[in-house]
Amino acid sequence: LQRVHVLPQTVLYIADAETFSGHEECHEQKKARKRNSKETAIALEKLLPKRCQVLGLVTPGIVVTPMGSSSNQPQEIEEGEAGFALLFPKIDGVKIHTFHFSKDLKNRVFDESKFAEAGLKNNPDLRVVLLFGYNSWKSGATRFLHQIVNPLNEKSIILAGGQVESFTSLTSENNNAQPGDACGVVGLAFSGPQIQSATVLLDQDVADERTAEAAMQRLKAANIPERNTIGFMFACVGRGYRHYKTKRNMEADAFRKFFPNVPLFGFFGHGEIGCDRIVTGNFVLRECNDIKDDLLHGYTTVMTLIHLGSTK
Repeated sequence: LQRVHVLPQTVLYIADAETFSGHEECHEQKKARKRNSKETAIALEKLLPKRCQVLGLVTPGIVVTPMGSSSNQPQEIEEGEAGFALLFPKIDGVKIHTFHFSKDLKNRVFDESKFAEAGLKNNPDLRVVLLFGYNSWKSGATRFLHQIVNPLNEKSIILAGGQVESFTSLTSENNNAQPGDACGVVGLAFSGPQIQSATVLLDQDVADERTAEAAMQRLKAANIPERNTIGFMFACVGRGYRHYKTKRNMEADAFRKFFPNVPLFGFFGHGEIGCDRIVTGNFVLRECNDIKDDLLHGYTTVMTLIHLGSTK
């Protein structure tokens, strides 16, 4: 039996804040912890090939499907240390790339030519954009996020994501840049004619098993092939077991009921990006409403499927 090694081209890893920084008890310790978080990121990236694109995020909680277990039950981990890494190899007909826009303190207007450089404009094969805002508490962060999201609010692409605590890695950056001091948006863009995707928004009214399952049923109705497909869940920290009256894992369980063979990954964050977008076979969007979609939310969950094409 030959051993086959598949090298990752793109890696998305997400860990909760405790994994990266632990509990800070005093100012001195905080400084030590800050260094520790960078060290953790560097150690992790040393395991990966040099030319690999890496995007690393830190969030308040994690959604993960543990690999290697036969049951593969997705878990919402709202407390304690947890993390995961998704390793994407080279896939025929699919291009995945990372991007980063940071807020320029001198310029109030965002230079939209940067979208084309990042493959987010004039790219007919663009299908899905996962977007993550960081340092959202900074002054001007929400306005900046709107400047990024609004031009991408087109009917031919799926947008999903949320606000994270920080990002630890983006290999295309030069290492002298200090991402910790600015606010901005990082993400992954998926391009390729064979990619299919759909997404639903679970708003505040979705608060029990029945309504959560009804949302998954709408996602199921998109008829996205389930082989070679990943599920993403981006939820508000205010949801989870508090929202469902102490019942844990409600949304992940509802997802698994309708998609037993699709792994689910994601996080609990400080705001969600997405809307209802169910896509037909020829990649024309079936509208849920005629007005431009509102993409920024709070106290919601965005559930997204990304199908990367059939394997030969």
